[in-house]
Amino acid sequence: MKKLLTSIALIASMAGFAGLASAAEEGSALEHAVEHAAKSGHYPILKPKEIDWSFGGPFGHYDKGQLQRGLKIYKEVCSACHSMKLVSFRTLEDLGYSEEQVKAFAGEYEVQDGPNADGEMYTRKAVPSDYFPSPFPNKEAAAAANNGAAPPDFSLIAKARGVTRGFPQFVFDIFTQYQQGGPDYIHALLTGYQEPPEGVTVAEGTHFNPYFVSAAALAMAPPLSDGQVTYDDGTPETLDQYAQDVAAFLMWAAEPHLEERKRMGFMVMVFLAIFTALIYLTKKSVYANKEH
Repeated sequence: MKKLLTSIALIASMAGFAGLASAAEEGSALEHAVEHAAKSGHYPILKPKEIDWSFGGPFGHYDKGQLQRGLKIYKEVCSACHSMKLVSFRTLEDLGYSEEQVKAFAGEYEVQDGPNADGEMYTRKAVPSDYFPSPFPNKEAAAAANNGAAPPDFSLIAKARGVTRGFPQFVFDIFTQYQQGGPDYIHALLTGYQEPPEGVTVAEGTHFNPYFVSAAALAMAPPLSDGQVTYDDGTPETLDQYAQDVAAFLMWAAEPHLEERKRMGFMVMVFLAIFTALIYLTKKSVYANKEH
């Protein structure tokens, strides 16, 4: 019995040392990556991991429940700094909302309109044909309120952001139809905030994030944390889930017709396959009795 307990204790201690060694190796690798990025100027320091999105692949489709949760996160958290000036309220019907629900949602916002009969601009409640308003009157005001860095518009950010995948990965992406670089990056950025490794200092007012595409740190503080947004459907209220939901919503905002495009692409491929087969059979029939 004593030998058994001794063996178990030995194995446990070895596992503990292995874990510490693994953590040390990861920390050392991160420090090395930071140093390399600083010298070469190539960012991000770490590449985003691939997420299994419902809209990925040639037959992908949006999860409307996830999109509704992502909209909730945008409204309660992101809209305080980021606009979506190319997305109209009426398109929210594609997320499963009724016309009345969209009207009520739009009515929670105020937009600038005019000029009126006196030549003056005025504000009014938004209607479904309006677009998501900006929280700031102009870029200068946005920059002044955010340490000199104006928050980007979110309308197309899921298509505009992404990490370049080098050779030969991008070749495989052609066949797997990988087009989720933007959502993968957004998820990695939102979940990637951490303390800088030993020996690495960041400018005051910035936050270390090895997934940021422009530098080792960015001005935006971590916007999400566990339990910050309440879900009504029982979905786990974790940072990882929040990041996935808002990234999926931003992908929809950037490409709302993704499902139709993929269906059309599939129909075109089927047509080309049938057309090719008919051409082959026609050729075979015409030249069957010809001497070669």
